[in-house]
Amino acid sequence: MTAIITATELAHDLAGANPPVLLDVRWQLSMAKAAGAPAFDGRAEYAAGHIPGAVFVDLDQELTSAPGKQGRHPLPDLAEFGAVMRRAGVSAARPVVVYDGGQCWAAARAWWMLRWTGHPDVRVLDGGLPSWEGELSTEVPSPAAGDFVPEPDAAGFLDADGAAALARSGLLLDARAGERYRGEVEPIDRIGGHIPGAVSAPTTENVGPDGRFLPAAELRDRFKALGALEAPEVGVYCGSGISGAHEVLALAVAGVPAALYVGSWSEWSADPSRPVAVGPDPQ
Repeated sequence: MTAIITATELAHDLAGANPPVLLDVRWQLSMAKAAGAPAFDGRAEYAAGHIPGAVFVDLDQELTSAPGKQGRHPLPDLAEFGAVMRRAGVSAARPVVVYDGGQCWAAARAWWMLRWTGHPDVRVLDGGLPSWEGELSTEVPSPAAGDFVPEPDAAGFLDADGAAALARSGLLLDARAGERYRGEVEPIDRIGGHIPGAVSAPTTENVGPDGRFLPAAELRDRFKALGALEAPEVGVYCGSGISGAHEVLALAVAGVPAALYVGSWSEWSADPSRPVAVGPDPQ
């Protein structure tokens, strides 16, 4: 099993004896609302056309909880998350494929949530919906209830203290843009900079010009250069635990297990007692 799947492979699997559960998690980070423009509406995009059989999952309402001291996209209540997944037809013995509008950030968050809570077979559609060459549907499916029960793995999750410790004992990657890591700009959070000891590794460098993941060998070379292959443990954070999940996914494609600091910079920077580093030097 790999962490990603191509559209051709997905079409083949959907026609097979044990087709995957399909989850549509279209979402995008947008500043449009602040500017007075309508915010992106993933549910409306889903209603206008989706891969046949896909069930819509709302990232803001079902894969995260309300923003607060733990960041902009903290973990959802796991009992409620399990109920959402079961309503979508997710079962432990059936594979799951997740897709979004193409960036794969939201799909990666769903992938990480399912993998972290124990689902054994989850993949992300590389390239998202734009890569799908088959027909689209406006029919909303009513899948039979699944049996998936979340059982979190402590090894895949980091809190603020864990991230701080890992930056010293292992490798903590910052998946945000380099200028945010360096503290040159900060469009969202209270202050710019990075967690002391963290290494800059923008998640945008995990994909090619077409937005799809680089080949596994190229990703492995990238993460090797960052020290991931030698580090005893690897963790990732971003702004609020979304693009960081994409980097954890890229690491998985490269064969490197990694944990996610879900609160990320939105939690860290909101606490004035937490140290902040600026500039290109990790320290």
